[in-house]
Amino acid sequence: MSLDEYRRKRNFAETPEPRGRAGARGRRRQPIFVVQKHAASRLHYDFRLEINGVLASWAVPKGPSMNPAEKRLAVMTEDHPLEYSDFEGVIPKGQYGAGTVMVWDRGSYESENRIPVEEQLARGKIDVTLHGNKLRGGFTLLETGQRSTGGRRAKNWLLIKHRDEYADESWSIEAPALSRSVVSGLTLKEIARRHV
Repeated sequence: MSLDEYRRKRNFAETPEPRGRAGARGRRRQPIFVVQKHAASRLHYDFRLEINGVLASWAVPKGPSMNPAEKRLAVMTEDHPLEYSDFEGVIPKGQYGAGTVMVWDRGSYESENRIPVEEQLARGKIDVTLHGNKLRGGFTLLETGQRSTGGRRAKNWLLIKHRDEYADESWSIEAPALSRSVVSGLTLKEIARRHV
């Protein structure tokens, strides 16, 4: 896992995003996850899991769901630095991913089985329990499609909520109670105004 692609896509003299550094944190705490709501050319949510000192990342066009019946497309993107879990602001026009970014949810996670999460990633199926403010309980990330002959990962995955005590078939990501940042308490529009 590397930050080379992340850095290659960004001009850090222009964007406020963190340059970051890859490096595992101490083992005395649980790894983190973060979901960022991103009003780029198209509104989407970025789902990120701390794995081997970076944030493995997937763009989820419709956002995560607490309804197990809703399987969400999750397109794997470049790894991001751990410092990105705190990033909230506006990426300027002309920069990669231009638009407003909100820390929509974050917390810790744990593997749901005894297989280390980096091995699960390599196998193409990750089972985790999230301990967030908005997302809680079990989730699966499942790789779909074929890998290339060079062993490169397929881009398309599915993000699926487990049927557990946190599952909610009436859950809607559009609910007003879910529209604010878990860090600043601001909406996307308020974050954009603050960073003009």
